Parts: sequence; C-alpha cells; structure tokens
Amino acid sequence: MTSKLRDKVVVITGASSGVGRITARLFAERGAAVVLAARTRETLEEVAAECESAGGRSLVVPTDVRGEEAVRELARRAVEAFGRVDVWVNNAAVTLFARTEEAPYEAYRQVIETNLFGYIHGARAVLPHFRQQGRGVLINVASVASLVGQPYTSAYCVTKFGIRGLGESVRQELLDAPDIHVCTLMPATIDTPLFQHAANYTGRAVQAMPPVASAERIGRAIVRLAVRPRRELIVGGAAKLMAAQHDLAPGLTERMMARQVDKNHLQDRPAPPTPGNLFESMPHVSGVSGGWKAAGGGLGRKLAAGLALGLPAAAALLLLRK
Repeated sequence: MTSKLRDKVVVITGASSGVGRITARLFAERGAAVVLAARTRETLEEVAAECESAGGRSLVVPTDVRGEEAVRELARRAVEAFGRVDVWVNNAAVTLFARTEEAPYEAYRQVIETNLFGYIHGARAVLPHFRQQGRGVLINVASVASLVGQPYTSAYCVTKFGIRGLGESVRQELLDAPDIHVCTLMPATIDTPLFQHAANYTGRAVQAMPPVASAERIGRAIVRLAVRPRRELIVGGAAKLMAAQHDLAPGLTERMMARQVDKNHLQDRPAPPTPGNLFESMPHVSGVSGGWKAAGGGLGRKLAAGLALGLPAAAALLLLRK
C-alpha cells in the first residue's frame, strides 16, 4: 500500500483535528503529499509539521468549505503546487444538538452549509481535474447517520443522508470515466473532538454515544479506499448492525435509537446553550482524540450486544408483516 501511495497528492478538508488530522499523518507516512485545509492556519501548520516528520510533503491552505470560491482556490493551489490531485477527502464537519423546531435557524443552516455544501463544493472543484487527468478518487466521509436518523441531530442527519445521495448521483454521472471513483464512508461514533465542538441547545451536556471507534481506525479505512476504492463502506460492527436492523424493521430501529440517544448521547447534567464551532473555529480543541473511547468501552460493548439481540427480533417482526 505504501508504494501505491508514494508521491500521490491528497487533499483533506477538516484536516486540523480528529479524522482529518490522523488521516493526513497516515498518508504522509506512506510518502504522499498532503494538502491540508481547515479554517485555522496555526493548527494546520502543526499538522503539516507532523506530516513532514512522518516523511510526507505538505501544503497548508486555510479554507472555509462553506465558500465555493474558497474550495475552488484550494483545488487550484493543490494543482499549482504538485501538478495534480489524486485523492480528495471531503471530511470537514460540524454538528448541532437541538430539537428541530427549537434550533436557532442560522445554526441549523451552518451545519448544512459546512457538511453538505462543503462536500458539494469539494466535488465540483476536483471533478474537472479528475476528468482532465482521466483518474482520481473522491472520498466522502459520511456516517451511519446517512442510513439511520437520530433525534436532536436532524441537521447533521440531513447532511449525511445528502452526502450519500451525492455519491450515488455523481457515480452515475461518471459511467463514462471508469478510473474516477467516488466512495462514501459510513462509520458510527468516532473518538474525535466533534462533541466538544458541537453546538448544543438541548439544555443537557452531550457526549459521544458508544460504541466509539478510534479516529485512526477511520483514517486507515480512508487510506484503504484511496488504494482500493469501493462505492460505500460501513465501518464497525455496531454501524453494520444498525444499518441491517434499520433495513429489517425501521420503526423498531427508530424507537431504539430515540431511547439510546436520550440515555447515552445526552448526559444527566445541565449545559448552557452554545453555538460551538459553527461560526468560528475552536483551535484550542484540535487534537485527534476527544477522549471518548476509553470512557465508553464497557458501555459500548453492552450497546453493541443489545443491537445484536435486536436483529432477530427485527427479523421476526418483518416475517410477521409478510
């Protein structure tokens, strides 16, 4: 895999923390040139130093993916510096916890502007380059929330469902370009600072809902897709179980998810309203991990077991309906 990625040019949005940060490092370890995009230059410079220490080349391009022209400039800078783009990873994401009717409207809009339009801007910026080259891999980091909705995060779920649809549509438009690939990656909860960054108007503190996967596991999945592209990839047993259960019995899955989110995503302690990082970045919280994985290990196993037990029940309900 290292030899296949050596000297490849990889653009990563949301590269300042979490999955984006570890993914940049993993590509750099394999000799790739990484183009790092996020809103804060200072944090990106830290990531660039990590990548160069790992053996890769890097270029920092501060970019707010909400702006189409800014993302086009990101693509232009990458091509100008390295001559081409081989892999583009759409990864920048924010989230919002609130009842749909109670969320500040502008906060709701910012989630859609970043998570969905940011990915659309990325696709529109890089696809002309891919077509000119005759090859390329676009990787859209989505979520199991592309398949199974959740309460209090409707803005986030809207964007993730949209990202999956974007991938399906673009793949169909690329039937005349078999060496251009569009991949949709769908993990469950990841141990990143996303939840420290989250906007929250529920009145309750939020936490990562177990089971929680490491950011490095998701980064490695992205690297594998760059070498062996797939249409869609669900990462993690819990995510696969949730997707299967939703296919078998969507109503039951919705009720189970509502209870799990209320019990395990929202904490039993108050929290003041906050816009999180929707409008401005939070560079002081920019590591790879959010510190969630170790805290939720035992509960994660229990929830995964509960989902597994739910599958036979869902299958039985499906048979009863026929």
